Amino acid sequence: MEDYLRKNFAVEPKRPSEEALRRWRSAVALVKNRSRRFRMVADLAKRAEADRRRKIIQEKIRVALYVQKAALNFIDAGKQAESKLPEDVRKAGFHIGADELASIVRSHDMSSFEEHGGVEGLAKKVSVSLTNGVVPTDISFRQNIYGNNKFDEKPARSFWMFVWEALHDLTLIILIVCAVVSIGVGVATEGWPGGLYDGLGIVLCIFLVVFVTAISDYKQSLQFKDLDKEKKNILVQVTREGCRQKISIYDLVVGDIVHLSIGDQVPADGVLISGYSLSIDESSLSGESEPVKVTQERPFLLSGTKVQDGSGKMLVTTVGMRTEWGRLMVTLSEGGVDETPLQVKLNGVATVIGKIGLVFAVLTFLVLTIRFMVTKAQLGEIEKWGMSDVLVLLNFFAVAVTIIVVAVPEGLPLAVTLSLAFAMKKLMSDKALVRHLSACETMGSATCICTDKTGTLTTNHMVVDKIWTCGRTISIAGDNKREDVLRSSIAGEVLDLLLQSIFQNTGAEVVKGKDGKNNILGSPTETAILEFGLLLGGEFKKYRKESTILKVEPFNSEKKRMSVLVSLSNGGENRAFCKGASEIILESCNKVINVDGKAEHLSKEQKKYITDVINGFACEALRTLCLAFKDVKDTSDVHSDSIPQENYTLIAVIGIKDPVRPGVRQAVETCLSAGIKVRIVTGDNINTAKAIARECGILTENGLAIEGPEFRDMSPRQMEETIPKLQVLARSLPLDKHKLVTYLRKEFKEVVAVTGDGTNDAPALHEADIGLAMGIAGTEVAKENADVIIMDDNFATIQNVARWGRAVYINIQKFVQFQLTVNIVALMLNFVSACISVIFRFCPSDGCSATLGEHDHGHSRCIGIGHRTSS
Repeated sequence: MEDYLRKNFAVEPKRPSEEALRRWRSAVALVKNRSRRFRMVADLAKRAEADRRRKIIQEKIRVALYVQKAALNFIDAGKQAESKLPEDVRKAGFHIGADELASIVRSHDMSSFEEHGGVEGLAKKVSVSLTNGVVPTDISFRQNIYGNNKFDEKPARSFWMFVWEALHDLTLIILIVCAVVSIGVGVATEGWPGGLYDGLGIVLCIFLVVFVTAISDYKQSLQFKDLDKEKKNILVQVTREGCRQKISIYDLVVGDIVHLSIGDQVPADGVLISGYSLSIDESSLSGESEPVKVTQERPFLLSGTKVQDGSGKMLVTTVGMRTEWGRLMVTLSEGGVDETPLQVKLNGVATVIGKIGLVFAVLTFLVLTIRFMVTKAQLGEIEKWGMSDVLVLLNFFAVAVTIIVVAVPEGLPLAVTLSLAFAMKKLMSDKALVRHLSACETMGSATCICTDKTGTLTTNHMVVDKIWTCGRTISIAGDNKREDVLRSSIAGEVLDLLLQSIFQNTGAEVVKGKDGKNNILGSPTETAILEFGLLLGGEFKKYRKESTILKVEPFNSEKKRMSVLVSLSNGGENRAFCKGASEIILESCNKVINVDGKAEHLSKEQKKYITDVINGFACEALRTLCLAFKDVKDTSDVHSDSIPQENYTLIAVIGIKDPVRPGVRQAVETCLSAGIKVRIVTGDNINTAKAIARECGILTENGLAIEGPEFRDMSPRQMEETIPKLQVLARSLPLDKHKLVTYLRKEFKEVVAVTGDGTNDAPALHEADIGLAMGIAGTEVAKENADVIIMDDNFATIQNVARWGRAVYINIQKFVQFQLTVNIVALMLNFVSACISVIFRFCPSDGCSATLGEHDHGHSRCIGIGHRTSS
């Protein structure tokens, strides 16, 4: 049986092949109720049709995107006359209709865009300020005119639909027919109401089976609907009434000002207001893998695409089903989700048991019928047939069908789904959103977790703890936290340069909240640095106004640095600022600010001294960053596509404190005791990573901690020797994480869970057995490639996912034991009782004139003279 299941019912937990999916379906020949058995598995025919339709839509979109002519916009399926302003739009005070807005962006119609006055003109026509955004009181008004940012979904199935589906069980249909015949014959032969009892008993059993099945399936469908809605809910940063805030993607309206950064999903169709190095991946729409640069000359942004690089602001012009993504989403939801390995295996078990049950049912029917015919022949009644004899045979047939109903565990595969749905609901309350059903059961067999450090093992609430500048280290604690003390510790010119570097070179923003207090919107690292700048007495808006930003190179995990080129207001000089990983920025510097606050040549001795400072900070578990600047006088550097990378002047080394989360050490110990090995894979300094790893109980005396470049250059043989001992991989690139995951899975046959938050982590999340994306720090690209989203970014939540994964296996194991016990007992009891009852199923008295059928039905002529009859 094991070989049979392995051959026919084995599928991969992630991305199973089409061949494997078709193979197990063809092996399931005996199915009582196909609609119920295959409800929670992918409909391959519908999926193929949806894929075909999706490719047609993508091809049409590709034509519209790259030919850029409205006449070739096949999505509208027909030519449109010159747009006229609808009356309801005019009365609402807007000057452009929803369909015209959608057409301009969808077809990339630059001539119409310019005729309307560009982005400023469109903003006026939809009555919105590009600075302050939408007024909250107008939101419902805009939704009525331009629509909601929601996509068409199939209506939820009612409870009675599940009742109707349960009634499609073939065996139940046969029993219904048996019940009807039994009532008809019973009333004709035994009268009213005695003839109803047998038939009504069967009807009552059918009623109970149908309603228990329907209630169970209906509750399950409601759980999955709630989870599916949560998966699609994305938080978007917008400016409304002058305040930057986060809202649900479902609340987005035409006229909203949306802020985009690396890894974000474009939440609606729109046009660019402003941006830097904005690069968009449109493959989800057009199928083209080449990223598209979005500029003022090509300002159109389409819903569903991803920000691959850069940042920007967009004006929302089209929402919901008027977007191309809305039309495509209809096809994405068709075909269902892939079944899990456990579901497939239990389908195999159900099939095997079903075949055994069918054999026993046939044998039971044959034994009963042969006994009946033999006994009838012995009594000389083989040629005498009455309605009571037909009823006896019908009862034999009902017994056989009942054996199939009891013996074939049609609900066995659905038991997995129920258990997984329960686990998913519990995990939701434990801050883990399961995107793929199979991840629940796969996590139960995980043997290795490759986790990030920042935000997962640590709190992600960062503060600047120490700073080295002008040749001295300043601790930011106690009295040193006062503005006057800090300002007096740093030379005046250096302080101004430091504040310029902090406020100019940042992806975050300081905004005023409704309470009038400063709020910082950005990553935890950026927030910590800006908070330090404010602590020094700096003003964000003042420094931003003193210069004009010319170019921005946002931070990413490969470069490990962020750079900006600005034009200063005093004299029109250009200056470049950069910040990032300490070692990388230090290597880019040839000068340093000295004790007197002047720039001097950076000697080898000074570089070694600064490296020691960086390592000292790192050994105290501080994250280290370097800030540097360069005055750019060469015009070729200003007009080139990239910002200068070399010959910077070092301003400061910053040490940021990010304490370990409470409970992480206990969670790590739990994982280790359960046989799950934990490894840290981080882009941070190796000394910082080692300090945190020791504090969490991950790095042991025999454990190995190495850096990404060393790991990258290893031969396959060295990998085989190193990886079993590897506990910390520092200064790693996303490709290093992907390489480690691949080796662990393929060479060491580990079941690997890996965490990720950045866009570049997507390949590793995709490759791992279980991809775990961070809900707070994670980008939409990372979340889309993950199987589970850790909503609170906490390692303890990952441990809960593993715990629930194992609970699923235990629950299924117990259910299977119970189900098999019931099935085997029911089979054997019915079969044996049918065989044994042969010798007791006839009347031995010569004086009885009752027919055999009347004996079997306890006829009064037989009962009246005290003869034995069957019941």
